[in-house]
Amino acid sequence: MTNLSTDKEFSFLDAWYLTGATASGKTRVGLCLAKKINAEIIALDSMSLYRDMDIGTAKPTREEQAVVPHHLIDVLNPSENSSISHYLQLAEQAAREIQGRGKQVLFVGGTPLYLKALLRGLSEGPAPDLAYRNALEEEAAKVGNKALHARLKQVDPLAAARIHENDTRRMIRALEVYHATGQPMSHYQFEFEDHVSPENCRAFWLSWDRPVLHDRINNRVEAMFEHGMVDEVQRLLDKHSPLSTTALQAVGYQEVIDYLAGNRELESAKDRVKARTRQFAKRQCTWFRSLEECREVSLTGQLDAEAVAEQIVAMARS
Repeated sequence: MTNLSTDKEFSFLDAWYLTGATASGKTRVGLCLAKKINAEIIALDSMSLYRDMDIGTAKPTREEQAVVPHHLIDVLNPSENSSISHYLQLAEQAAREIQGRGKQVLFVGGTPLYLKALLRGLSEGPAPDLAYRNALEEEAAKVGNKALHARLKQVDPLAAARIHENDTRRMIRALEVYHATGQPMSHYQFEFEDHVSPENCRAFWLSWDRPVLHDRINNRVEAMFEHGMVDEVQRLLDKHSPLSTTALQAVGYQEVIDYLAGNRELESAKDRVKARTRQFAKRQCTWFRSLEECREVSLTGQLDAEAVAEQIVAMARS
């Protein structure tokens, strides 16, 4: 497989990615894959960031987290809001620490917008400053790309970690955004449309036929309620109320809040959670298909996490 960067510093494109819709088996496969590639796992999930939201977000259990070190789990209170730029800053810090221990970085989770931002970066669209751009192009021609990359690292280390020093166009655009706005480009919540080929990126998504995935989702929702979803939401309201607008985006919590308020019957809440989760899974799969970097791993029958992990490693080598 082609190495995307000769830079010793971390690039998000050097990491491994395992994604898929809700209930597709990411956690189990991720644990097996992490052991095979000597990796630590960074949660690729906007809701795993929140403490005390365990059952409804299907967080890895304490036992699972003990098997392989996990990061970006339980780092925010449910009363706090988050953002893509905040997540990327946390992810970069965790990834650098993992790499410093000589381990691979494996992102596991199903938040498509975070995945796209990791693979393609963030950008903003202030009007081009052609004079400044030309000056940077002349500077690169005179002193070389390495000097330009060092300059970018000073003003926007997050963007510099993602952009290779040979990618003159994107380096110049990042410096141009900082010059125009006074803010690093990594602070803006818009994705690059540039992408690398699947062969140059170790990103994989677990795919099931829709009826099978729907069955897996329905079974998961039933298990969530059996394992104490209602009690979890009540504790959240007692401890963290009001929940942030970001935390309330987690599928299932608002439905249980409505039940606790007497606005829904329990079975109605369950059915609504199942329906919303199936809708969310459909949107997730649409995102994953649209990301050219991601290679599909089609699954059938009973999930054999060990075999799927072996398959992913083989795909990465091909």
